[in-house]
Amino acid sequence: MSEQLKGISVFVTAVEAGSFSLAATRLHLSRSAVGKTISQLEQRLGVRLFHRTTRSLALTDDGTLFYEHCLRALEEIDTAKTLLDSGKKSVSGRLRISMPVLYGRMCIAPLLTEFASQNPDLAMELLFSDRVSDLVEDRLDLVIRNGKLPDSSGLVARRIGSHRMIICASPSYLMQRGKPQTIEDLSQHEVINYINAGVPHRWIIPEDNGQKREFVPKSRLLMDELQAIADTALSGFGIALLPDWLIEDELQTGKLVRVLCDYRENVYESHALWLQTPHLPLKTRLVIDMLVSRLPAHQISLT
Repeated sequence: MSEQLKGISVFVTAVEAGSFSLAATRLHLSRSAVGKTISQLEQRLGVRLFHRTTRSLALTDDGTLFYEHCLRALEEIDTAKTLLDSGKKSVSGRLRISMPVLYGRMCIAPLLTEFASQNPDLAMELLFSDRVSDLVEDRLDLVIRNGKLPDSSGLVARRIGSHRMIICASPSYLMQRGKPQTIEDLSQHEVINYINAGVPHRWIIPEDNGQKREFVPKSRLLMDELQAIADTALSGFGIALLPDWLIEDELQTGKLVRVLCDYRENVYESHALWLQTPHLPLKTRLVIDMLVSRLPAHQISLT
């Protein structure tokens, strides 16, 4: 095992140094010793890690993937050493976390910021995007997603919270156009719908028989930002489907009104996703545990 760890350390140093010669200098080894260690590592793995020429050294695709995982492994070893030295349940290193823009800003980021303040040796990169992030390509430790999850054997998901989706409009709009009584009536109204990557959002309405009715409403106005949709609904333009954590104050004050109240509200679940691994890093596990315990109450406080 010690030889394997030595090989990984030499490999990572060679990648970061950009050459075997510079890696040898940093490790106080000969260049031939570095080359031999890398060759032995490639033989054990059964893949080529570097494209070698007389003038350059570049990672292969397999080498790039292996390097990313080696970095995480070495980082976790350093974290374990720190924990043993300090005797405290604190974490260090870096976490890259992607989340939806508005939900992340309002619901997730405040909790992660508090977590970071309690762990001064932990650095965080919080990335806000409504596109579906790729954990491998984007080199992410954790992704927060709302709604239905895609099938993937390489990912692990844990539910961290939920929220209700509410069909609503302003009183001024309803006074002018009247209230829709059925889903079919929506076709006679102005609808403001969310769009992501060019795909309009499908509205989901639970039915009494346990099935769910899914449809894309006819919409003259599409927006890719939820706050803009809420603002437009408040202005009296039309009907929108919005999460409770965003508009509960407006519902309480009457600035927005529920419509189609005879229909049940769909519940969207929020999940944390990470790459399947035999040993989840401590820093990642503690963040997930924190979100599971804190997020539901935080969302209630927003409403």
